[in-house]
Order: sequence, then C-alpha cells, then structure tokens
Amino acid sequence: AIPSFLTRSVLAQAADARSQGKRLVVIFQRGAADGLNIVIPHGDPGYYQLRSSIAVQPRDLIDLDGFYGLHPAMASLKPIWDRGYLAAVHACGSPDTTRSHFDAQDYMESGTPGVKSTQDGWLNRALQSERPAARPTAFRAIALGTALPRTLEGPIPAVAIGNVRDFSIGTGPAMAAAGGQPSDGFASMYASSVNAVLHGTGGETFDAIRMLKSTDPAHYTPANGVNYPKGPFGESMKQIAQLMKADLGVEVAFAEIGGWDTHQNQGGATGQLANRLREFSDSLSAFWGDLGDQGGDVVLVTMSEFGRTARQNGSGGTDHGHANVMFLMGGPARGGKVYGRWPGLGPDQLNEGRDLTVTTDFRAVLAEATQRVLTQPRMEKVFPGISLRSNDLPGILKA
Repeated sequence: AIPSFLTRSVLAQAADARSQGKRLVVIFQRGAADGLNIVIPHGDPGYYQLRSSIAVQPRDLIDLDGFYGLHPAMASLKPIWDRGYLAAVHACGSPDTTRSHFDAQDYMESGTPGVKSTQDGWLNRALQSERPAARPTAFRAIALGTALPRTLEGPIPAVAIGNVRDFSIGTGPAMAAAGGQPSDGFASMYASSVNAVLHGTGGETFDAIRMLKSTDPAHYTPANGVNYPKGPFGESMKQIAQLMKADLGVEVAFAEIGGWDTHQNQGGATGQLANRLREFSDSLSAFWGDLGDQGGDVVLVTMSEFGRTARQNGSGGTDHGHANVMFLMGGPARGGKVYGRWPGLGPDQLNEGRDLTVTTDFRAVLAEATQRVLTQPRMEKVFPGISLRSNDLPGILKA
C-alpha cells in the first residue's frame, strides 16, 4: 500500500514539473560521432572533396534546406523535423582541443573544459541551482545504466537504473535504517547512487519504489503503436518514457549510446555509421511517439565528446576531430532548422587544417536547454568559467 500523502506529493511534483516544462533528457553519443555525415553540409563543395568514398551523395541524403541534409538512416526523425519539434546546431563543440575520448567526455560532462579538478557534473549543478516548487522525489534525476554518469555526479541525489523491471527494494545498512523490506537485486545493482538517495529521503524512497512497482513495469505497453528498436539504447529510451509517464516526479534523465568511434570502414549512405544512426534515430523517434502530448513538456538534447576529421583516412574511416552537431527535440523547440554559424571546409577554414572549426560552444546549447526547462537556474553556477548572457544562446527554444 502506498501512503496517500506520498501519492499526493509525487503526483503534485510531477504535475508541477509538467506545468513548468521541467523534463530534460540528455543523450550522450560516446565515441565521437561524425557530425559531418549526420547533418551533411552538401552545399559546401569541400565536403565531397574531402570524402571520396564515405560522403553521402545528394541522391541519397534527406535534404533539409538546400545546404544541409540528414543522413538517410535518420529518416524516422524527418517527420519530427518537419513538424518543428527537432532542430540541430552544427559546428558545435568544446573550446578545449583535446583528442582524448576520456578527457573530452569528462570536460563535457563536468561542463568545465580544460579543468580536471571539477567534482560534480553540469546536470547535477543545474539541479543544485534550481528552486523546485515542491519537495523532489527519489526519481527526480535518473540515469539508465548500471553506474551513475559523470554528468549527474554531485550532492543532488540521482539514481542509476539498469532495468525498471528489476528495480526493487534490497538489503543494506541504509535501507535497513530506512525501514525497507529486503529482496534481491536492489543493493548490488544500485548501491552507491541509491544509498545517496536513501540517506536524503529515508523511508519515503521505499514508498516511491513501491509506487513504481505498482505501475507494473514488466508489462508496459508504449503508446500510439510505437515499437522501440531492439538493443540497449532503444530499451533505455523506452524506460525513460515509462518512468516519465508513471508520474514519479522525473525532472532530468540521462542515457547513452556507444559505438561512434569509426576509424575504419565507416561507410557512407550504408555501413557501420548508418547502422548506428538508424538505431539512434529510430529510438528517439519511438520515444517521441510514445510520449504523445507529454512531449510538449520535454526537451531532449544530444551530445558527443568531439567530431571526426573532415578528411577521411586511409582505412575508409575518420579520426578524432573537433566540432560536431547537437540535436534538440521537444515541444518548446523552434525546430526545422540548423542553427550555428557554418565555418566552411576550405583548407584555410579548418581547425588545425584537419577538423571542422567550433563556432558554437556546447555549453551555450546546454545552458539554453537548462534555462528553459529548469526553474531559473544560475548559469554562472552551472557553467563556471564562461559568461553566458541571453544573446549568447542559440535561440532554439521558446521562452
């Protein structure tokens, strides 16, 4: 049985979150995705000059505006683009020039490029800066996976969930102190992140878990006839939708998809990258369809640690580059447009003579998403070391 006071609290928090548009989903494409073959600058002649065998030809791409085109494997996202709920920001990235996956991911997740001493993640700081209208629930910040990502590390409790169906009350000192009844799985799978939540919220966490179990997660049916792709990322997006629709007070959610490090045999319209893009796009499309009307209160943003080299390498792939492309999807989006200043692919326009040059700092995109979704966060606290005024933001989201 779920106490009525908790039911009222959780549902009030969820209703308040929806009324304020307080649902932010962050997707990390680990491995450095090739933005030049995702949103293709087919109007720049340098693109075809630099990529003799992996360029996506005009006959194959999905034209967006006469200059940019979408990779054909991303066809499932085009209807969302056409309806104005999906936008892209090109030539976007970090001011730090590292080509290390580890360092670049750490800098993007901490939100402090070039600074390795930062203790918390930018998304956790965004929640620290927020002024919630009601007491947050145990599911305020969630990550799909077995470990909490760098993005959500910090003093605000967050929970890593490997599988909603297995999310149950387990054993452990903090759980016993909070009055929980033991069962298998919970402690071992989610110990560090869940214990942090338990220390802060005590027995109410167990009630929230019981509330989740009462939604019968094992028999969840997506809305609108949606079918998620098979695989970890499709399952993650399905479970985020499930948790959001269960009215558990979710404000921010995080998921990731790997496999973007295409040094060899990347392919053009078909091949290795195309297969990864199809899974990525079909999962996002299914998520959007599953949310239905609730999508009006959600903003989803994608990011990857850096892009790929503009020129293909001798193995039919691309190496670690610099600028990339980010997507924003959601009801508040001013979609159907590619944002950002295009720097060009000419020899004198490339970063270090090899990469797409960054013209939009990734923190400006994340700052706009954070500012529009969460309640009046202080950007100087979320992204220390950079001054982000209103006119520095890309203007992708409606106020």
